[in-house]
Amino acid sequence: MRLVQYTAFLFCLLLTVSLQAQKEVPDVQVKTLEGETVNLKEYTSKGKITVISLWATWCSPCKKELDAIADIYPDWVEDYDMELIAITIDTRRAMAKVKPMVQTKAWEYTILSDPNNQLRNALNFQAIPQTYLIDQNGNIVYSHNGYVPGDEYELEEQIKLLAKK
Repeated sequence: MRLVQYTAFLFCLLLTVSLQAQKEVPDVQVKTLEGETVNLKEYTSKGKITVISLWATWCSPCKKELDAIADIYPDWVEDYDMELIAITIDTRRAMAKVKPMVQTKAWEYTILSDPNNQLRNALNFQAIPQTYLIDQNGNIVYSHNGYVPGDEYELEEQIKLLAKK
């Protein structure tokens, strides 16, 4: 029995260390809506504060979050010199819905896709929306999943802290 407890403890400890070690944006390939391949790590290492929001067309909380941020996003860009990248996890079959939805919503974000689940696997998240805040050096400094109204203001507080550094 002690061996089982020790093994379980060791597994949990290693998992915690592994999750905490995930501080940089992973070196994965994502796609633009035009099908061009982009390395996300290179894309987010431009010296800017970056928000990565993982979403899907079928996810109502995702769309609500991106809509709420859209209202204040121009101010964020101006005040904090930052960028938001919305990365859809829609399947290849559902990708046909992404462009029309983005155009209808008039989101001013960079929209990318993770068609092979490389990013999802690398970050090991379970639920969407999943939001990551990336500092000017390409490090993940904050993450949040789910959405309730007002979460965008908590995210803005985190962005303000980064902008002051």
